[in-house]
Amino acid sequence: QVQLVESGGGLVQAGGSLRLYCAFSGRTFSSYVMGWFRQVPGKERESVAAINRSGSRTFYVDSVKGRFTISRDIAKNTVYLQMNSLKPEDTAVYYCAASIRVGFSTTREGYGYWGQGTQVTVSS
Repeated sequence: QVQLVESGGGLVQAGGSLRLYCAFSGRTFSSYVMGWFRQVPGKERESVAAINRSGSRTFYVDSVKGRFTISRDIAKNTVYLQMNSLKPEDTAVYYCAASIRVGFSTTREGYGYWGQGTQVTVSS
């Protein structure tokens, strides 16, 4: 069974940076598309970024383009989300997710495995 464990969240001032980590275990990491999602209370969980199996293709929601970077290290079974120039509106619980579906999933419905989430708080 796939297990995902996020870390790296915390409190940061606006304009600062954080790097999120997601450790993958239980199956072959390179067989899964990986994504980062975020959710604030009362709102739908939204897709933030995704990366394909080889790491050659990425997706970003418009609000984070140019500020966030998703990457993966096949040898370490880890996916990262580098977040720069953080804004208060980036405050949310961030979730790592894995998709075994054919193709490149960028929506919540495409992902069958989820981590427990890590809180990111950006103060103004």
